[in-house]
Amino acid sequence: MFATQIRQKDSVFYFANIEAKSLLRRVRFISRFYGESSQIRPDAGAPEDDIARFIGRVEHSDAAFQRELSRAKVRALRNFYETAVSQPPIPGTALLFTNETLTFRPIPEAPQVGRLSEPEHPFLIIDGQHRLAALHFYLEDKPEEAAGIHVPCIIFDGRSEDFAAEMFVIINSTPTRINKSHLVDLYERVSWAEPDRKFAARIVDLLYSASDSPLRYRINRLGGRSQQEKWILQAELFNELHRWVKSRWSKIEKEGTGSREAERHYRVIRDFLKATQRIFGDTWGHSHYMVTRPVTLKALIRVAADLSAADWDPEEGRVERWDLRLASWRNLLREFRAEGFYERFPAKGQVERVGRIHRQLGAAAHIESPTRGKKTS
Repeated sequence: MFATQIRQKDSVFYFANIEAKSLLRRVRFISRFYGESSQIRPDAGAPEDDIARFIGRVEHSDAAFQRELSRAKVRALRNFYETAVSQPPIPGTALLFTNETLTFRPIPEAPQVGRLSEPEHPFLIIDGQHRLAALHFYLEDKPEEAAGIHVPCIIFDGRSEDFAAEMFVIINSTPTRINKSHLVDLYERVSWAEPDRKFAARIVDLLYSASDSPLRYRINRLGGRSQQEKWILQAELFNELHRWVKSRWSKIEKEGTGSREAERHYRVIRDFLKATQRIFGDTWGHSHYMVTRPVTLKALIRVAADLSAADWDPEEGRVERWDLRLASWRNLLREFRAEGFYERFPAKGQVERVGRIHRQLGAAAHIESPTRGKKTS
């Protein structure tokens, strides 16, 4: 195969551009991966292969590599390969390793470029198993499309097992990930994002930027323009709104998934928060109360979803109508004092506490939750 020789300090390794079908014949997997109706069984390799055994132990003992997550990750990657058009499906390199010493024959006019011999045994994948597993299933399903894919690969050869094992640990224990709040900002800009996520992201953006939003500039997201105190992480708010959008998605798809419909859903949340702001009065945004802390705001979004399911239209007069519906909350103001709040709403963690507040607020206003089919009491 043609390759470029790369030198960095005392290290020498190679870069190669390998056609998908050819690459999959040259590598071996050491973890189990699943497609819709088939699976790639792990290749245990030779009994003396310490590197493969080490990586296999790490992958099956670390929660980040359990089989269920591998299945979901492979499915998501394959879906991306199918939908990516303008974006390259595999822009990052796969890292391959062989303990065999390969022969490099440079060409005279460019000594860093030449022919690299192939190992007698398949390459071990240090990084990129999920991507290549997804490519395997993509090649099975869409052979014509997958045939045109070439994968950039970095090849390490002639090294000890310690080198490969150490590199695997470094790569998988020190990941650099996109901030979740920043990712919400990007949903509108990536062609492969699920439409329900894009829809929810539009609502979040309106809640942050619209001049009539009770949460304007109070949502903590990267690149925010305001120095005001922030009340909730954008990712946290998005998760609650996405939960609501998914519960209504079949109806939203019928009515339209564009910006007009997203704005209509925004106005529902806006009106609910306006009514809530009236009810809570001076405690709204007050540092001695928990009303605009994440745990309460998330519960409020859930109540808004419950209430809107039963009382959406008419839009005109909705704030006043919901103000009357939520009037009983005025009796709960003392419950949301910061002092003693966690004792009044005991829970094992925030997820449980959000649910507890949601149920108490719903019960006080006699708002039925459609997801349970009974009052939230």
